[in-house]
Amino acid sequence: MRVTHIVPALFDANDGIIGGGERYVLELARNMADEVPTRLVTFGRENRLERVGRLDVRVIGQPWHVRGQNSNPFALATIGELRKAEVVHCHQQHVLTSSFAAALCRLSGRKVFVTDLGGGGWDISAYVSTDHWYNAHLHLSEYSRHVFGHDGKSFAHVILGGVDTEKFTPGSPATGNGAVVFVGRLLPHKGVDDLIKAVPGDIELEMIGPASDKRYLDELQKLAAGKHVAFHQDCDDDALIEAYRRSLCVVLPSVYKTMYGDETAVPELLGQTLLEGMACGSPVVCTRVASMPEVVEDGVTGFIVPPNNPAALGERIRWLRDHPAEASAMGQAGRRHVLEKFTWAGVVRRCLTIYENAVRRL
Repeated sequence: MRVTHIVPALFDANDGIIGGGERYVLELARNMADEVPTRLVTFGRENRLERVGRLDVRVIGQPWHVRGQNSNPFALATIGELRKAEVVHCHQQHVLTSSFAAALCRLSGRKVFVTDLGGGGWDISAYVSTDHWYNAHLHLSEYSRHVFGHDGKSFAHVILGGVDTEKFTPGSPATGNGAVVFVGRLLPHKGVDDLIKAVPGDIELEMIGPASDKRYLDELQKLAAGKHVAFHQDCDDDALIEAYRRSLCVVLPSVYKTMYGDETAVPELLGQTLLEGMACGSPVVCTRVASMPEVVEDGVTGFIVPPNNPAALGERIRWLRDHPAEASAMGQAGRRHVLEKFTWAGVVRRCLTIYENAVRRL
């Protein structure tokens, strides 16, 4: 069974993978390549073919960007890639490349699947539902299945997400009691302003991730005045893992309603940084928003607090500081939880089972 994953997001040798969604696709395809012949097709500035372990990565250069949308590239060279596959897994439903691939696969008898990573761009799916163009929808979480209206649908499955548990590991010995750590893009729907308000003045806060919204970054820096807050916009995996290992806790305080009053219907489809933090033995704190209560076991691997509530968030952070033995036990429980439920081997196994069942129905 030859599998091709398509992710219509920019991929460049110099810039690397952009965003958690693209990282998700790369890790899924890389691990799947250990089981079946697998190819990852994406887009960038120049044509390129490279090998990542057993995975073939094809970068289609100079694509056309639909309506100028960087996240919505399209190229006719995709046709040749589709012809090499028996199974095609598209990542991002509402972009032209995915709808085109789905239509061509159905016409040619290939099996085609889709995982929505959030976002998208202009596409025919804005006018006509393309749900049934795919053999199955593979969701990152129960929340994802629900929010896309697929509850109870036989074509909708939950495959979850994974962590490289050989790379993301606890320190030896455990080195908690450090800073509170946030990892992700500094965007209003991430609720980072609430986190800065919540952190006590005697606890350090590390903000790891790029800031594309200058207005919001300015607001965050004002809120951080007089506190121990460090902003790190560049961080490789080694530095990220060390930050997780030495952290007091890892926090993802996403919100439905931002400090500007804007509503965000789908702030988190999974919560990858929570999984990474738990894999490194850190307790985690998140808000009761979207998919995150599926990831965090309240009172066991960390805490879940109401969104837009800095007081509740700060109280849990102080508790973890003041109860180091219990915090360490939560970190250990988080590591076990990841090993039991959130491994890439498990995600690959769920995907291959769904692919194979569809192929057998030919």
